[in-house]
Amino acid sequence: MTEDEFDLFYTAAYPRLVGQLYALTGDYAEAQDVVQEAFVRAWDRRSSVLAGDQAPEAWIRTVAHRLAMSRWRRARRWWELVRGESAPLPVPEPSPDHVVLVAALRCLPEVQRNAIVLHHLCDLSVEQIAAETGVAVGTVKARLSRGRSSLAAHLVSEEPHPTEEACV
Repeated sequence: MTEDEFDLFYTAAYPRLVGQLYALTGDYAEAQDVVQEAFVRAWDRRSSVLAGDQAPEAWIRTVAHRLAMSRWRRARRWWELVRGESAPLPVPEPSPDHVVLVAALRCLPEVQRNAIVLHHLCDLSVEQIAAETGVAVGTVKARLSRGRSSLAAHLVSEEPHPTEEACV
């Protein structure tokens, strides 16, 4: 597309596109800005986008629409930050039982810990765990049995909670 052809295209399509984006955004100045930006991007790509059987007006409308939505998201995010709506909610501290359980789970070998977590916390069946981990059903059962025994030993100990040294 030559410069003259682009100028003719711009003159014909710009008012239509601004009207469409104005209907979308509700802000005439914003609609003009995003359509103008879309035309600038089209100018940079005029040899590929605006040539041949492409629908250049549809391409520019899509780019302008995406620009408008991106600006709207940025403005909304800024507004949330200013108003303090996106401050992270306080997370309650873990209970002492949770801390002890996690510490005891860390003492288990990885394959046993994985089997325990998948079975007891994720509610997967032994067959599902076997399929997910790629081992035999009997292997999963053995890992669960050994894992439970080891876990019980760590949870029953006199120590307030297991440490890395207690895991040995």
